[in-house]
Amino acid sequence: QQVVLVRCEDVNMSGSLYRAKLKYANFKRKKTNSNPRHGPFHQRAPSKILWRTIRGMVPHKTARGAAALDRLKCYEGVPHPFDRKKRMVIPAALKVLRLRPERKFCKLGDLSNLFGWKHAALITRLEDQRKVKSAAFHKKKVAVTRARAESVKKVKVSAEDQKILENAGFA
Repeated sequence: QQVVLVRCEDVNMSGSLYRAKLKYANFKRKKTNSNPRHGPFHQRAPSKILWRTIRGMVPHKTARGAAALDRLKCYEGVPHPFDRKKRMVIPAALKVLRLRPERKFCKLGDLSNLFGWKHAALITRLEDQRKVKSAAFHKKKVAVTRARAESVKKVKVSAEDQKILENAGFA
């Protein structure tokens, strides 16, 4: 099944930002000695960093692993087709369940910013716009649901119609 990760810039990482910066700087040092253009490539965008992290957890050199990675998509913010879809949170990945309260943590977007990702302000602006639209949609949806529930309560059904509904499974 398809897995789409949205808002990658808000992913929490354990350890302080200083520690994450040291680790990523160490990773950035690693390059092919004879020709650095041959790799390894050090992406700056949070979605790419997260994608590569997940690639490290998957047997990506096998057909099965490559197929699994093809089914994974990562995005900063919540782009168009997914802003209208129902999203799901993985409970086991929540910070409150994973990290003790006194432990330090940092956001992937902050780390990316330090290493040259230039779109943090744009993503923040677009996310603010999306949240306003989403709140308006939710408000409207709640009102419609409440109105429907009230109208269902008010309606009177005759005894014979009630029997037909019960037989159809709408009791």
